[in-house]
Amino acid sequence: MTDTILQSKHDFGYRENRAKTNLDEFLVVLNSRRSVRVFTEALLPEDDVEKIIHDGLKAPNSSNLQPWEFHWVRDSIKKQEVAKACFGQNGAKTASDLIVCVARTDTWKLNAKHLLKLMKDKSETELPKQVVDYYTKIVPFAYGKIGVLSPIKWLLIKVLGIWQLVPREPIWPRDLKSWAIKSTALACENIMLSARARGYDSLPMEGYDSKRLKKVLSLSKHQHLVMVIALGHASEKGIYGPQMRLDSKQFVHKY
Repeated sequence: MTDTILQSKHDFGYRENRAKTNLDEFLVVLNSRRSVRVFTEALLPEDDVEKIIHDGLKAPNSSNLQPWEFHWVRDSIKKQEVAKACFGQNGAKTASDLIVCVARTDTWKLNAKHLLKLMKDKSETELPKQVVDYYTKIVPFAYGKIGVLSPIKWLLIKVLGIWQLVPREPIWPRDLKSWAIKSTALACENIMLSARARGYDSLPMEGYDSKRLKKVLSLSKHQHLVMVIALGHASEKGIYGPQMRLDSKQFVHKY
């Protein structure tokens, strides 16, 4: 197997000054992010919400294919419709803004094309062959041929996997959905931490009638709901109790 962009070390001539960080400030943001169940009536500055969503777009994601989109619901009538689809949760009804986070399984091909063009436009030299091959060969093999051709892809990978390392997912549509959701979930965390860093609060909600919510937003079968994030100022009684986590030994396995 020839080396790919993932296996070889390259020097593309790019250098970046790493910003100094402040652990104490980060921990304040991390530890004060809570799931707020009731918000005040105060609306967040529209410009701040836009910046919060853009911070979500900075999240790491698979192959930088950015398989996500965010439906920003600020209109009061539309918020009522979304809140109703969220079973009328107080967090949804009282939020300043609602961000419906959606994973896309149908944009990888177009995004790969746009990303490759963007890299070519910004590069002062010709793109390395490994980069071009990755987005024109590996990406289509990994994320394409899913659906009708999934059984053929499954058989091909099963046979090749006898002799070499192979990307075993995604093969079936459910795998592609999982792939897109993982990247989108990373962006969701960015959104909530960005909100807290700006002094605002949030509530991630997975409690909703997915069929009705998709109808409210006119989403297609390739647009998969990940969560609805409510944003606002926490009400004095909006946090129902202290943060609790089970013993970390239950979840952390050191080798």
